[in-house]
Amino acid sequence: MSLDIPTSEEWSRRCAEDGEFMLAARKWNGGVALEIGDRQLQVAVADGKPGASEIDKKGSISFSGDEAVWAKVLARVPDRFYHDLMANMSHGLGISRSGDPVTCAQYFAAAARAVELLRPAADRGETLPHDSRPNGTIDAPIGRYVHLNLAGHDHRIYFEEAGQGIPLLMQHTAGCHGSQWRHLFEYPEITDRFRLIAYDLPCHGKSVPPVSQDWWDEQYLLRGEFLRSIPVKLAEALNLDGPVFMGCSVGGLLALDLAHKHADTFRAVISLEGTLNVDGRLEDMGELWHPQVNNEYKARLMDGVMSPTSPKPYRKETSFVYACGWPPVFYGDLCYYVEDYDLRGQAGEIDTSQVGVHILSGEYDYSGTAELGKEAHEAIPGSTWAEMKGVGHFPMSENPAVFVEYLKPILDQIS
Repeated sequence: MSLDIPTSEEWSRRCAEDGEFMLAARKWNGGVALEIGDRQLQVAVADGKPGASEIDKKGSISFSGDEAVWAKVLARVPDRFYHDLMANMSHGLGISRSGDPVTCAQYFAAAARAVELLRPAADRGETLPHDSRPNGTIDAPIGRYVHLNLAGHDHRIYFEEAGQGIPLLMQHTAGCHGSQWRHLFEYPEITDRFRLIAYDLPCHGKSVPPVSQDWWDEQYLLRGEFLRSIPVKLAEALNLDGPVFMGCSVGGLLALDLAHKHADTFRAVISLEGTLNVDGRLEDMGELWHPQVNNEYKARLMDGVMSPTSPKPYRKETSFVYACGWPPVFYGDLCYYVEDYDLRGQAGEIDTSQVGVHILSGEYDYSGTAELGKEAHEAIPGSTWAEMKGVGHFPMSENPAVFVEYLKPILDQIS
């Protein structure tokens, strides 16, 4: 198999002419090097500018693999788990990395973009009609605050809502906020039957920390008991009658957790990217909250759990939300995601005659994989499951048009 790859000089030129790479590579002294079988390719960077004669090994990031693996990685539309370097490495598909871990985190966005520039150019994808409205148009949701007493403190929780009918609480992913759900508010076929309520977790988005707590004195770590209490108390405070809960990622795990522990509160749960357990250790993720690594690293990592076929503006918007978060909050949310949550051995206790359970898994999600979602479905008698083709970890924000087509049948069943 022969790969059509440019020279190092041509690759450097592409990087120098690419605004995304140049912004991500600012102040970099190092570069990115690839081993493609027995061929070597590199972009040497000095003070953020590609084209240096020699690469600074101390500040470099290297990726290696055989030519057959790189042929899949550099395809116009790569197969699942070949679409991203981290996805490939986490699933042991043939790419390996070397370099200082902190440097790799600091400049992963630049290195990943450089590799993208070796692929055939892809279009941006189509955006939705509600993102091209006339000047002065007001979108559907209305934002408000509600006070909830959580763990002994008064929390001012921000939420947005639109629609009428069956209440549908929607929780965002780790480190983010409710704007991830903004597209659903603009589908009248949904809001004519469902009252959509998207809320920001404490310390996320507009839900600022409580003034009665010295939150700045302790590390933020999200635990299950606290997390489960939020949608339950929110439903009580808003006097919701038999609400549905829908969450993604951390929220997707929470959906199954609520079905197990609070079936009397919810008529149904919709778990996006939900699993029985997520393998990992918080201590192995230290670069996510390192004083020398900024939020760009989180944002670029999220690009990798999305589908390359999702419209680029929506993928970048999803990453943008990650870059906007309070620095400790994503890392702290993962405490629940990889350490606190575990329904193995308990999922069979969920009574789907009391609370409906629906699981949707994105094809390109390399964290809450479709295989893990199906495993959760098989452990919960009476649940439903589907794999969403052409989307990844953030279906509601990275490709809303595709997501809605998978969601509608579930909402029809619930209503």
